[in-house]
Amino acid sequence: MKAPTNISEPTPEKDIKPPVIEVGVIGWMRKNLFNGWFNSVLTLLTLLLLWKSVPPFIQWAFLESSWFAGSEACRESSGACWSVVTSNIRFITFGFFPHEQQWRPLAAMILLVCLLFYSQDRTRWNRYLAWAWLIGLFIMGLLMKGGLFGIESVESSQWGGLPLTLLLSVFGLTAAYPLGVVLALGRQSKMPVVKTLCVIYIEMIRGVPLISLLFMSSVVFPLFLPEGMTVDKILRAQVAIILFTAAYVAEVVRGGLQGMNKGQYEAAESLGLNYYQTMRLVILPQALKIVIPPTVSVLISAFKDTSLVVIIALYDILKTTQSVLSDPKWMGYSAESYIFLAIVYFVCCFFMSNYSRRLERELDRSL
Repeated sequence: MKAPTNISEPTPEKDIKPPVIEVGVIGWMRKNLFNGWFNSVLTLLTLLLLWKSVPPFIQWAFLESSWFAGSEACRESSGACWSVVTSNIRFITFGFFPHEQQWRPLAAMILLVCLLFYSQDRTRWNRYLAWAWLIGLFIMGLLMKGGLFGIESVESSQWGGLPLTLLLSVFGLTAAYPLGVVLALGRQSKMPVVKTLCVIYIEMIRGVPLISLLFMSSVVFPLFLPEGMTVDKILRAQVAIILFTAAYVAEVVRGGLQGMNKGQYEAAESLGLNYYQTMRLVILPQALKIVIPPTVSVLISAFKDTSLVVIIALYDILKTTQSVLSDPKWMGYSAESYIFLAIVYFVCCFFMSNYSRRLERELDRSL
């Protein structure tokens, strides 16, 4: 008896393709944007909001904007007036630094950025890099201050703009981090005097806003100095920022120290390591790795808080921008100016955040 010929052979599973609505762009949208009535409504509302806001913003910021026109031409235009930034970029960036000498702070900023980018790679962390930073700091200080090798001296009262912001933030955060680690170790100390002093310092500093410390450094501190003795206003603000940030870093590091297993201390003790070796080789490397995210959050907040120095008449990049807006020619263009400032702060904060994520991945031993 002959077998029926109209029966098709089964198709191999590897030849069966998934439905179109389950893969590709459509599948991703169905899974992430329209996987329920609530998410679908949120997606549609978000698209409506973007449709109502993004095209008008693009038209205002780019299509009808003025980039290099004068203030009179800007007032005749309905778009953004980016000329408030481009026409005053030198004053916004360098403040009252002498016009013919502004190449010096520019060179100092370029050198600082180059050192920061070169130092990103942990394989380059050696004594040569430390010497490079020391030499670089000396060159940056020489470029800003002058007075040696025939370079004209410029008083610190004329410093301002972006170089002053970078000076307060980079050096403030660099000095605050090790001080915070020392304070955290002191708060964990078994010596009552050391522990009490660290607790008093940390709680007292964290109990007051940064503005009060800046006012004390600018107004109250000079009252305690001997007659005729003065301390540079930038240095006083720098110390206030360091002391304030260090207290917050100390609490973050203390959390990492408390999260360490007791067995780590016992293992170090069994190897015959003293307290200094235990902390340097065993405890701190692990504790500091654990608290990278909250530490970076504190440092980013401290970087943004440097803008508060405007209240003590320091012309950082925020103050120079506000000074431009006080000019009758450029009044009414604060939106463009503050958008420019937001971009500057965002780029700096994003660099710090991105580097912290990369450092976490490099130090992760679970992969």
